[in-house]
Amino acid sequence: MSTPLRSQYLEIKRRHPGLILLFQVGDFYETFDEDARVLARDLGVTLTRKWFGKDDVHPLAGVPVRSLESHLQKLIQMGHRVAVCDQVTLPGKGLVEREVVRIITPGTVMEPGLLRGRESNYLACLLLSGRAIGLSYADVSTGEFRTTELDLSQALAELHRIGPAELLVQKGLDFSRLEPTALSQPRPGAVTEISEAQADLSAARQALLDHFGVLSLQAYGCENLPLSTGAAGALLLYLRDTQPDALLNLTSLSSYQADRFLLLDQQTLGDLEVFGSWQGNAGPERHTSLVAAIDLTATTLGGRLLRRWLRQPLLDLPELRGRHDAIEWLLSREPLRARLRQSLNEVLDVERLLGRIRRRLAVPAEVQGLSQSLRAAAEVRASLVHHAAPAFFLDPLSPCDDLIGLIGQVLDQAAIRAGHSRELDQLRDALTGGRRFLAELEKRERQRTGIRSLKVSFNKVYGYYIEVTKPNLRLVPGDYLRKQSLAHAERFFTLELKEHESFIANARERIAELEASLYQQLCEQIGSHHERLCRLAGGLAYIDLCSALAEGAARFGYVRPELVDCEHDLSGLTITAGRHPIVEQLLPAGRFVPNDTVLCPQAPDGTQIMLLTAPNMAGKSVYLRQVALICLLAQAGCFVPATAARLPLLDRIFTRIGLADHTTRGHSSFMGEMVETAHILHHATPRSLVLLDEIGRGTATADGVSIARAVLEYLHNHPRVRALTLFATHYHELTACADYLPRVHNFHLSVREHDGRVEYLHQVKPGAAERSFGLHVAQLAGMPRPVLRRAQELLLEHQSAAQIPPAAPVSGLKPPWLRALLDLDINELSPVAALTQLYQLQQQARGPAEAAPAEPEHRLLPLQVKEGK
Repeated sequence: MSTPLRSQYLEIKRRHPGLILLFQVGDFYETFDEDARVLARDLGVTLTRKWFGKDDVHPLAGVPVRSLESHLQKLIQMGHRVAVCDQVTLPGKGLVEREVVRIITPGTVMEPGLLRGRESNYLACLLLSGRAIGLSYADVSTGEFRTTELDLSQALAELHRIGPAELLVQKGLDFSRLEPTALSQPRPGAVTEISEAQADLSAARQALLDHFGVLSLQAYGCENLPLSTGAAGALLLYLRDTQPDALLNLTSLSSYQADRFLLLDQQTLGDLEVFGSWQGNAGPERHTSLVAAIDLTATTLGGRLLRRWLRQPLLDLPELRGRHDAIEWLLSREPLRARLRQSLNEVLDVERLLGRIRRRLAVPAEVQGLSQSLRAAAEVRASLVHHAAPAFFLDPLSPCDDLIGLIGQVLDQAAIRAGHSRELDQLRDALTGGRRFLAELEKRERQRTGIRSLKVSFNKVYGYYIEVTKPNLRLVPGDYLRKQSLAHAERFFTLELKEHESFIANARERIAELEASLYQQLCEQIGSHHERLCRLAGGLAYIDLCSALAEGAARFGYVRPELVDCEHDLSGLTITAGRHPIVEQLLPAGRFVPNDTVLCPQAPDGTQIMLLTAPNMAGKSVYLRQVALICLLAQAGCFVPATAARLPLLDRIFTRIGLADHTTRGHSSFMGEMVETAHILHHATPRSLVLLDEIGRGTATADGVSIARAVLEYLHNHPRVRALTLFATHYHELTACADYLPRVHNFHLSVREHDGRVEYLHQVKPGAAERSFGLHVAQLAGMPRPVLRRAQELLLEHQSAAQIPPAAPVSGLKPPWLRALLDLDINELSPVAALTQLYQLQQQARGPAEAAPAEPEHRLLPLQVKEGK
């Protein structure tokens, strides 16, 4: 039979399924059963046992009450959902009452200590029906709330772009349906299954209508998007059941289309190290990430906006030009930037402060922080007015003198200001007079009794008392009533002292009630200005970010890119003296070697695919990444590290760079490489940028060369693909592709040999690399000398064998081109491969003397290939 404590625990646990229940028992939060095992495993605390009766023993793990916040942070970062159950009555006779006072999930965090200031903390909801997806996400700490409807093939990339801390899904959702060709990508965020009632489309829609108090969702742009409204409504229903007060912050909903943004999947974000490495994307941003390199914002507001811009690069040319105009205006005004930065340093996180104030979680110091931020915003506005700033900077910064005055009238530091409430002032005076009364009482009683050591004191357990030492007990008057005996003294009270004690207690209780009431009234008054303050926060974030990007452009030598719509402008991509924004900051000033890039497939003899061969360690990966990062920065609205850049609006950036660890997901490295490459080939378009590094290196050389060559030909020939491509390889055999694929051109990163040493020049030049200098890299890595000598011998043997001329054809045997033609399995050839093979055989049959001209017209024929062939 369970004890009352065990029964109480089980009942509370039953009401909160799926959550770790932190159950307060005295100075500890205890967990039992499976929760205890999880806590012991993930927090490294001791797993022990607790007896609830003679034969009723259960696993136990606990953490001290005083260190709760640090443990909560770890649990939330690991994706756990936690219910904090506090003792709500004082220990005494009988069972202490307990209630769940906080439910914390990764996507509903509000506590400042559990949030990263410069990152949004999204709760997302995904509903799937056929090949359509409804996706909604919200940051309950700031009030951002968005929804969209998209195709199944876009879902996983959009989820990874958002990066939700917690993802709500229907029960039994098969994640492989979201993107069968992206098996190497991990699931986004902590996944929480919602009930059928929460996922019901009609109930979800009604929840939205009720929440906003409207009859139609037309104003929010999603009236005719049932899955979009379903996802948004399901998110609201989840919050209603777990964090109902969080709904106060969601005052508006905006719908969007995913194809308005440059699409970046998790592979690309990791390969380019936009927010961190592929392996470290769940942790804090590394110093060597793009965002760490360019983030000079002064506020958390601006920092979050920068990360949103980088996660959602635009395809909207007018809006991008507007961002570039704003940065350019500030770039030419260095004194203004310095003044703005000085004022912005005083601005706290207005969005999250406002959210906590509206949810009645903010302490008075946070309200004072809001007042400080509003005063700083007024300084920002004054500086911009003085410099005749454009309206898009000034319009959101409406003056808030009324709110600053209101906060100043009510609060003085962390307390209600004297003079704000007559009743409160009177109670405080009474309390102050009460203390004076105690001092006078002590003086009077000493005189009356003759006991010079007599004390009038107070403690929380016994209240007010008169203390007399035992040698003086004979002098105690008859009206003293005994209260407590000590080893060396006795404590007494009188009726007069008891009456005063009651008065003091009532005064303190009333003061606490009145202060709380006045403070809540202040918070409600501030909350009524929610829309104006949100707009102000958005304006401050925009000014901070534009100012920071202008400062970065001045400090690092970035320029404004010229963006063109590639559907109407076929001039391609041109970068002059481009640089890698991360690597150049890690090197001494002036050491980074800039390079040009020109990709213009429509021009005569133009380049669609740069086939880049280079020695090991020459900087191929750095060059590939810098081109992509320049394009990403430009479409995010930033200036770029180059002396000039003319760039098309890209629809996607794809990368296959480096060796990611796929073994933990059940794939070999080569399998992961092939899956990622297949994903690129299925989704790339002529408006995409594709970066491929060492395709085919994970298998035998013959297989690797064949696969790499086939991928190269597919990117060149398939009319649906033909993406702008940088293709880096160690397979020198591939350089021959430039002889029969007209839009493929060879480039290399140059080196210089001098006195047996190799100097990397890091300059991209036309033509193929001569060799890879692999032995030189092995020497730099500290390979033992005997190994290096033997490798040198084997390399010479291989080169000698390769230089032996082939035997002359024997009379009567078929020529090689004819044998190759007869060996072809026509039934297995796609149209693209057939035309490529036919052209190669024709070249062989003609021989060197009859070789076709360098640019035969038939090589430019558009190949009409049916999808899937």
